[in-house]
Amino acid sequence: MTPDTPAASDATHALLLRIADALERIAPPRVPTADFEAADAFVWHTDPPRCEPVPRVNRVDMELLHGIDRVRDQLVENTERFARGLSANNALLWGARGMGKSSLVKAAHAHVNKTTAGADGSRLKLVEIHREDIESLPALMAQMRPSHHRFIVFCDDLSFDADDTSYKSLKAVLEGGIEGRPDNVIFYATSNRRHLLPRDMMENERSTAINPGEAVEEKVSLSDRFGLWLGFHKCSQDEYLSMVEAYVSHHALPVTEERWRPEALEWATTRGSRSGRTAWQYVQDLAGRLGVLLKTAGA
Repeated sequence: MTPDTPAASDATHALLLRIADALERIAPPRVPTADFEAADAFVWHTDPPRCEPVPRVNRVDMELLHGIDRVRDQLVENTERFARGLSANNALLWGARGMGKSSLVKAAHAHVNKTTAGADGSRLKLVEIHREDIESLPALMAQMRPSHHRFIVFCDDLSFDADDTSYKSLKAVLEGGIEGRPDNVIFYATSNRRHLLPRDMMENERSTAINPGEAVEEKVSLSDRFGLWLGFHKCSQDEYLSMVEAYVSHHALPVTEERWRPEALEWATTRGSRSGRTAWQYVQDLAGRLGVLLKTAGA
């Protein structure tokens, strides 16, 4: 059988088909184009890569966020500018637990979508990415880059451990990569740490590096990629009681202040914390004891 015989040609063709099939099996799956018209909020998943629509977002109303007026106004103003196509900063919301960091991001998104419309009819979309999926940010950015909508990419409770190098992917995406962050994307993150990295990790880098200053700068420079730093601090007793009162009033709970006030203070004392989360947990308990079904917020 010579190479130009029909039998040889058929064998070559069959071999090429088998090679093509094998390559198809080992090739990474195609990332489907996201349908950003399906909802105003999405969750990014990596297996398989996709933006999953969230038809109803778990959020609280803006007027229920008490004790954080200054940072609330700053974040809303930054978000409004971004929604109108103007310059805006990536934002890091850091500080005390339970003081409404993630709640504010979701509330600001809903508020701006109600009050600010894009000149081209675009909507502001909220896309949540999980902490463990940070390294997939470039793939997510590729999904959003061609869209006429504008996007807040939101990562809740962002921080990095000592052996974690994925923070370098985040640095490259926020600033410094060849393509850079798309003009229609902004990044909001919440964290209990101002510098996103544990102090002992930074101290270890300083003690073991040939040039300690450069080692620490490498870690701290991640936070520098966020132009807007918003600090959340523990609330006073009056602010805590104001939060409880707002929830009681909003949900029309049939209870007097003479009853709920001492209960709310005892609730905070037994938990060793006064925060928006503590206030909400008390109101949930109170509503359950009163047999009242709480209204839920969503979008």
